[in-house]
Amino acid sequence: MSIFEEVPDRKQTKSMKWDMLQMKFQSEDVLPMWVADMDFKAPEAVNQALINRAEHGIYGYTVIDEDVTSSITDWVKNRHGWHIQADWLNYSPGVINTLHMALQAFTEPGDKVMIQTPVYTPFYNIINVLEREVVKNPLIHQDNYYTIDFEDMEKKLASGVKAFILCSPHNPVGRVWTEEELRKMAELCLQYDAMIFSDEIHADLVFKDHKHLPIASLSEEIADKTITCMAPSKTFNLAGLQASYAITPNKENKQELEKAFRRQGLNNNLNGMAVPAMEAAYRHGEPWLNELLDVVEGHIAYIKEMFATYAPELKVTNSEGTYLVWVDCSALQMDKKELHRFMIDQGRVGLNSGQDYGEEGDAFMRINVACPRATIEEGVKRIIHAVEAWRESKN
Repeated sequence: MSIFEEVPDRKQTKSMKWDMLQMKFQSEDVLPMWVADMDFKAPEAVNQALINRAEHGIYGYTVIDEDVTSSITDWVKNRHGWHIQADWLNYSPGVINTLHMALQAFTEPGDKVMIQTPVYTPFYNIINVLEREVVKNPLIHQDNYYTIDFEDMEKKLASGVKAFILCSPHNPVGRVWTEEELRKMAELCLQYDAMIFSDEIHADLVFKDHKHLPIASLSEEIADKTITCMAPSKTFNLAGLQASYAITPNKENKQELEKAFRRQGLNNNLNGMAVPAMEAAYRHGEPWLNELLDVVEGHIAYIKEMFATYAPELKVTNSEGTYLVWVDCSALQMDKKELHRFMIDQGRVGLNSGQDYGEEGDAFMRINVACPRATIEEGVKRIIHAVEAWRESKN
């Protein structure tokens, strides 16, 4: 049996996804398909690297040596065609930590920071907690697909935006931006002198017929204004190990970013288990990843077919990447609070509420499909039954 077919028992493992149901949903009777980690075991090479480390039994200070850095640079080159240098790298526990540091390094309180909504909730949080101003460039939603409003983007940048946080691929709408879109965004940022902080944590999770392009790889001029955040965490289900890195080609910008980290007491290193896990994932995890992508695409196709047949009120956004499905529930004619409770109380599924991604997501729900087919089928069945009951109540 493939590890992607196994149904693991994650309860009582201090899992946020499975052990926080009461706190998150006020119910234990929900099937969790929310926070973005997978119900799949990591690649066997990763697990063996951690076992070997544990058997050694000494957990002292751990260095990131040339073997580790070359595993990163080789991965980025081979997977994304971007030739990066080891001295462009900074390390941190997570992408959001790096974005915190980047905003502190390159903006001031009161400065405008642009995001493309609906978008990953922590983007709002970091801007607000650092007392910067959120500037929205809402994506255009049409025909079950999202595109960029470049006219609005330019208008907002011209108003004095100092930094743009790009989500690429986009969470939650699943867009993998084209080269043309990336160039146009980058050129506008260059024109109006805005830094680009590019969250590319989902870079490896891209479906057939689509390709992720790191925005900084498009030109040296764009790279000079960009800090790119990547990690193996979403790719290989390593979020709990807390390993990420920033790629900053501009030497002066890298120094400023490092200063921001030092001011917060961070030392450009990773914990002793994250280091061997990341190296093993990048050296040996590609076959696992390729199988995962086939599984995820199959799950999304199944959900689309089932909803179209039995719950046509639910529209699955056309996705090009990530394992997160963005579902338009506007036909249910519920406000955001009603929709949230409907999925919990009638659907008995624990999903991410679209309202968390900005008002543009109020009529949406996000489903994590990185789980075994048995879980997908059970979750879809529960949602369809809830929608059928809702439909009958309207007749």
